Amino acid sequence: MTTSIVFLIGPTAAGKSAASLALAERWPLEIIVMDSATIYRHMDIGTAKPSRAEQKLIRHHLLDIVDPAEQYDVASFVEDTIRLINNIQQRGRHVLICGGTLMYYHALTRGLSPLPKADPKLRAQIEAEARTQGWPALHAQLAQIDPTTAERLAPNDSQRIQRALEVYRATQTPLSIWQQRPKIRSFQHDYLSLSLEPARRQELHPRMAERFHQMPEAGLLAEVEALYERGDLHLDLPSIRCVGYRQLWQYLAGEKTFDVAVARAIHATEQLAKRQMTWLRSLSERQRLDCLDPRVVAKVVDRVASVWA
Repeated sequence: MTTSIVFLIGPTAAGKSAASLALAERWPLEIIVMDSATIYRHMDIGTAKPSRAEQKLIRHHLLDIVDPAEQYDVASFVEDTIRLINNIQQRGRHVLICGGTLMYYHALTRGLSPLPKADPKLRAQIEAEARTQGWPALHAQLAQIDPTTAERLAPNDSQRIQRALEVYRATQTPLSIWQQRPKIRSFQHDYLSLSLEPARRQELHPRMAERFHQMPEAGLLAEVEALYERGDLHLDLPSIRCVGYRQLWQYLAGEKTFDVAVARAIHATEQLAKRQMTWLRSLSERQRLDCLDPRVVAKVVDRVASVWA
């Protein structure tokens, strides 16, 4: 099967899961999850991971693929997704790529700079330096060797500072120079991008707050406690920096009250949606659908019917 790939994108809490279920009721499909949080094992509630029932109903890919102590980069997502697309199409099923990590979407559809692969030894070395010196010190170090990259990064943006230093130490070439080189685009499929988004981002805020308030009742705090008690995880890891996990981690560490942690998590969710909307506005190919329209799911099905027989 070589029909178009369908992307279902949009900010958090826009209703992408409900729309994907409706598509699965009409077409034989498999879902590639485009989410930088649901990749982690043991992180189910706070990431709004598809339920076991949903996963049993529809085959989902790229869920639970790494431990929270591990890292997963954009290049790995692109490589894994291209492999999965081929496998799914060979099984005679449609491919639905669903999620809100627009950095993954951009890399897949626009291509990637030819950066060197991650070096676990270098990463461990940089993390050790950060524990003794602090990320602002490493940011200052980056400013000496790659001022262009350092200028656009916050002093505590540990993940990106780490990657920039890693690239330089591995190649003696600044990340900003690598990023100027022609991009490599391995994704060669026709695609339809449907974006579920509100006319005004603030209209989603009540839905975001309601969803997060339900998470502690569903066991989110116990989920974070289990991660906290492992002893090998910390706030500099991308997994623990996920919205909700970071704030409750700080509560467990005694840095914030529970109510403050919840309020901060809701605010962080709103800020995440703001960043997602910024990404979305840059995508001229997206077809916008009002996620608050009562008929939005039916409209998604109608649009997909134009590319899937």
